[in-house]
Amino acid sequence: MITVAGTVSSPLGAEEAFTYLSAFEHTAEWDPGTPVVKKLSEGPVAVGHRYHAEAEFRGKRQTLIYEVVELTRNHIKLRGENKTVISEDSIDVSPDGTGCTVKYTAEFQLKGALKLIEPIMKPAFTSLRDPAMNGLKSALDTRAGR
Repeated sequence: MITVAGTVSSPLGAEEAFTYLSAFEHTAEWDPGTPVVKKLSEGPVAVGHRYHAEAEFRGKRQTLIYEVVELTRNHIKLRGENKTVISEDSIDVSPDGTGCTVKYTAEFQLKGALKLIEPIMKPAFTSLRDPAMNGLKSALDTRAGR
């Protein structure tokens, strides 16, 4: 399994940040590696809510179907899958003074023949972290009026 994690701080309040981030379709606004995310479920975000995501990876666009598998006050976990990978993405938001701290963790489990070359693939997955964390911080700060 390949794990990619990052943490950002923002002046945006924790509740507002979590509301924004748990609506997973907003991912396309801050993660340049995931330019398309569409809701497949209606209503407020809940366990079982599904999304269609298109991720750019190594010059190719990959489609994944994500489902919310855990949802609590400041935590959401989604599981995405296609024929080559299972991705489990967790977002945890904590109050921090008047703002918040957001921890984003993505765990990738490669499937089939790709599983054999997982150590070689790790740098490609790790390279996704900085652009996503920079975009996440920028989006939250913009929502906070900065």
